[in-house]
This record gives sequence, C-alpha cells and structure tokens, in this order.
Amino acid sequence: MSYHAQTGRSAPLGATVYPEGTNFSIFSKHASAVELLLFDAGDHSTPLKVFRLDPEANKTFYYWHIFVEGVHEGQLYGWKVYGPYAPEIGYYFDGNKLLTDPYARAVVMDTYERAAAIQPGDNTAKAIKSVVVANGSYDWEGDRPLNHPYSHSIIYELHVGGFTKHESSGVDDKLRGTYRGLIEKIPYLQALGINSVELMPVQQFDPADVPDSNLTNYWGYSPIALFAPHTGYASTDDPVGAINEFRDMVKALHRAGIEVILDVVFNHTGEGGADGPILSFKSIENRAYYMLDEHYHYRNYSGTGNTLNANHSVVRRLIRDCLRYWVDEMHVDGFRFDLASILSRDEAGRPVQNPPILWEIESDPVLAPTKIIAEAWDVQQYQLGNFVGDKWAEWNGAYRDDIRRFLKGDQGMTQIAANRINASPDLFGKLLRDPNRSINFVTCHDGFTLNDQVSYNQKHNWANGEDNRDGHNDNHSWNCGAEGPTKDLVVQQRRMRQVKNHLTLLLLSQGTPMLLMGDEVRRTQRGNNNAYCQDNELSWFDWGAVEEHKDILRFTRELIQLNLKTPYFQEQFYWNSPKALGGSRCQFGGVRNNHPDWSHHSHTLSYTLKNRAYPYRMHVMVNAYWEHLNFQIPKPKGGQPWKRIINTAVESPNDILSFEDAPVIRGGGVYVNARSVVVLVDGQ
Repeated sequence: MSYHAQTGRSAPLGATVYPEGTNFSIFSKHASAVELLLFDAGDHSTPLKVFRLDPEANKTFYYWHIFVEGVHEGQLYGWKVYGPYAPEIGYYFDGNKLLTDPYARAVVMDTYERAAAIQPGDNTAKAIKSVVVANGSYDWEGDRPLNHPYSHSIIYELHVGGFTKHESSGVDDKLRGTYRGLIEKIPYLQALGINSVELMPVQQFDPADVPDSNLTNYWGYSPIALFAPHTGYASTDDPVGAINEFRDMVKALHRAGIEVILDVVFNHTGEGGADGPILSFKSIENRAYYMLDEHYHYRNYSGTGNTLNANHSVVRRLIRDCLRYWVDEMHVDGFRFDLASILSRDEAGRPVQNPPILWEIESDPVLAPTKIIAEAWDVQQYQLGNFVGDKWAEWNGAYRDDIRRFLKGDQGMTQIAANRINASPDLFGKLLRDPNRSINFVTCHDGFTLNDQVSYNQKHNWANGEDNRDGHNDNHSWNCGAEGPTKDLVVQQRRMRQVKNHLTLLLLSQGTPMLLMGDEVRRTQRGNNNAYCQDNELSWFDWGAVEEHKDILRFTRELIQLNLKTPYFQEQFYWNSPKALGGSRCQFGGVRNNHPDWSHHSHTLSYTLKNRAYPYRMHVMVNAYWEHLNFQIPKPKGGQPWKRIINTAVESPNDILSFEDAPVIRGGGVYVNARSVVVLVDGQ
C-alpha cells in the first residue's frame, strides 16, 4: 500500500480518523526529531512505512503532526522521538525505542517484551503498538450512564479478570477472566443487591511490571496506555474488538441497573524510575510528564519509582481528555482515583491548597454527572477529610481501621467507632458534603480479605518473592485464636461471628458502603495481604464458595436489602444535623440506653435511629467484649413491641430475619452474646 502524507494539524492529539485518512499529533517540547511508524496488522515487527516529520512543516509550537491518507481504523502505529539522552538534566530521549501514543485508544501487546524496553538498542519488533480507532462507530442502543446517587449505592470492588478466571466459574474457557465473562455473572451481582461495581484498573497496564519475572502484575496499578481498555481482559485478538467488548460489558451492566466506576491511575505509570523501561512518556517529554527534583531525579510519591506531573498543563489536559473519553465514548459512571493526594501536588511536589487538576475535574461539565472518589493519600501525606472541593467523595480508610480495632476489642475505640458509624462527622463534617461522600469499607483489594482479617494475626506474603517484607504490617486483624485454617470449632464459630459483625456494621452505618469481591462468600488469600502479583487461584473468586458459604452469602444479601430499604441509610444529612429539619436522629448508648460509655476500657456501643416521618425505629447493640452482657433497650413505641431481626451469634437462617418472622422481645433488656451484634426494629 502506498501512503501519502500531508502536513496535518496539531489538534486533536492522538490519532483522529477522517474519511480520507488519519491525523496524528503528539506533544514534545524538546525533541529534535520525530518519526511516525506504520505497521501491518499481520506483521508487527517491521514497519511498513516510516515518516520523518519535518520540523518546519510538521510542527506547530510543541506539537508534531502529520496527516496520512488511506490510514483508517485498525492501523497499527508507533512513535520514535529523538533528542538528548541526558538523565543528569532530565532527558531520556531514545530514538531506538518505539513509543506508545499517550492518546492511543487501543494497543497490541502480542510481541511486547519488557526487557527490550529496558535494555539498550532498538526494540521496535518487541514494542507495544498503538492502534488507530474511529469514534462513534459503536451502537449503544440508547444506553446512558446510570449515575446512582451515593445514598442509594452499594459498591462492589471487583477485579475483571479474577472474577471469572477460576475454573469453578462455569464460564466458557475462552471467556474466563474477560469482559464478556463478567457479563455472564451479572445475575449473581443483581441477586446480591449490588448496584455499582468499582473495577480495579482496566487502563492498559504492563503484566510484566513485577520484581520477579515468574510472577505477573495482577492488580494493574502500572498503566501504559490511559485511554485503552486492557487487552488481557478481552476474548478477542482484535484490538478494536477489545474496546467493543468493554462497551458490551458496560451496556449489559447498565441494563441490569449496575453502574460502572473505574479505578484510574493518574499518579504514576509503568515506566518506573531511572532504571525502568522506556515505553512512552519518558522518551516523549520526560521533564513535562514526570515530577523531578532539583537534581532531575524522579520524585517518588507513589512508591513505584515515578510520579506523574499531574498539574503540568499538558498532563492536566491529558487527564481531563482521558476522563472525558471514558465517559463520552465508554459510558462509565464514575472514577476512583488511586493515590489522589498526588494530584494535589505542584510541579515541585509540594502540596498546594487549590490544585488545578482537582478543581478542573470537579468543575468539568462532562464529568458533572459522574462519581469522583479520592483515595485521599499518597506515600507521604494523608488528606482524609481535607480533600478539596464540593463534589469529591473519599475512601474512608479511618472507617476500615477503627471498625476493625473496635470489633477485635482494642481499648479506647468506642467513641471513635461511633463517629465512623455516623459517617465520620469528625473528619468530613467541616467539608459541608452529604454524609454519603464517606465511602465506608472494612476491606479492599489492598490488605486482608474479610475472611483473612479474622483468621490471621500476621501477613503471609512469602509467595510474592520479597521475603514477606511487602504489604502492610499493621492490619488490626485478629485470628480468633488460631493462625490460618483450623478445625477448632470454637475458633470457627468465633470467626463466623466476627465476619457477620463487620458486615453488619458496614451496612448499618451512615455513608456509602463498599464490599470487596468475594467477602460475601469468605474468599481467602491464605493470609497474603498484598496479592498484587498473584494472578492465580490465590486471588481469583472461587465460585465453589458460593455453595460452601451460602449462609454468609444469604446474610450479606439480606443486609444489603435492609440498607437499601431503610430510609435511615439514604439520608442526605448527618444524623442529628441541625440542617436536617425533621431528619433522622441517632441516640448513642452502651449497655445502658442513652448512656454511652466513652471510657478507655469500654467495648460496648448501642445506637437508636428514629424519625417521626418513618413508621419504625431501629436499635443496634454491639458487644465487642469477650463476655456476654445484658443491654437495656428503649421502651416500645405506641405499644408496638421490639422485634429482633439480626443476631450475629446465632446460626443461619435465624441470624437475620424479616420483620414478620422475627421474634418479639419482651421486657426491658436483651442478652447480647460476647463479640456479637443484635439489631431490633419496632413500630411496623
């Protein structure tokens, strides 16, 4: 095929398809020369055509551009950018390396070798290839993002690959671990009561970005193509088909009433530090894309070797363009921003009061309907409760830590736990956001699963090949009397009770609850609390557990329905807020009704939820003590007796009951077993 080139235009960035051909544009301020390479779809190793861009005709300001007639969707391409290779002044230009377009909508990974991107020499044959993609060709069939309000959201953190990769999933071998495989499991999510999935990274990442070549980057927190869906989750080899499979998944989830939130990584890339590979940004314009110190060394606020320079004007534009693309072209409903505190740093790495990129995300009209959720910390700063703006929600890491500590029996935690149950007004109240912007969780991908939280005192990360040095050391976990699997029936019973205690408080707290994939069936990672490199059965969802732990699955389902159907957990104001005229009230107590014990040695907490507009009250009693206690309860209202709908100390199915089936409580007190939670309802 003969290709005819024209000057092209600087905008839009990336590859833009027109009827006559495709315009290519890339930013590079200090490059001395730029080449565009085109590849045949059947032979990715040798370029079909190399265009050397003329700096006079094909460059406008800092943008290099070219229009190539006859190039359409599906064309493979890459960039080579020439200039000084001088790390001592922050330049990593290397014309031997084929580079991924920062705006690539799809990539081909089948010949990629990470080592070739690290070692000196030409890596063209073994590099990632970008793919030309035309916008607007997919039939969405009227689909629109759902954008559920936080107050009606139950979030489920889910790994696309790990959800169906296990052979027990029953998914066809070709579809296991894929976007299409996930579609087959949507009925399970619906039955559980999930209406929002938070997908761990699906931006194209490098599976080989791990310290040990025998392992795999499973989690995906090392992106290399921010606009491109990860090809490893596609059942097709067609890169454009991979995009459409992602869209099919989103469309199917929307039809089921489930919104899609993406866990996005704009704080670092898979290029690592000075010794890392050259894949894209590093050889395009290192000093713009990454934060460097006064000696031009990489600032490392991510813990991965580099930090994206998120408040540089070019990087800000990249982030906003990327987010808009995922909303406009992929129909996602929101984003969870990994290590979002990095986005609050200026180009010198200093935290600033009004970070431009965070305000631009908050005020962008395209993003206005979406959820934006911050992981409000990085490796050096913790901004929980102090994140900017009016729109941001935050992963509440304090909720996780404090509820864990309270339930395992740590001292001095009762009043702190009360604040967490009440959507953490001590942290978020001053931000004037609604309480549901607190994303409550007791587990997430980073750390123990819920089963392991109650089964291990120590992490067991030996399989990661880092001598058990990786992962958090302080998990606030308790093994209930034995480390790991045990046949001790007393320990097993204690663990079951603790699992239900964590789930009960999570679903009966104010704020937006988030569950970790598999916690509802006691998924275990055998004590590994940092399974980032374990793309195997250690991390995957074992569907055999659905039957094995059907009691916990039922308990979780019923709790979710209780949350969604109980108006106390859909309030837009904090319980007891003076702004909520006629709103709900929460009265805390302990073993004595309305008399909370905030002392250092207290392990008991109760709370009563009431609202004159609702026909019933709810009374929750938590005994985190190691002995049985008798709790005083409020007087019945209007002659209607209290009924016990939850008791985590009893076996299924009596651990959670409908109001109609729940036993009536006589007298003024309730016996609450050691380390258990009892919930009463009256007035229905």
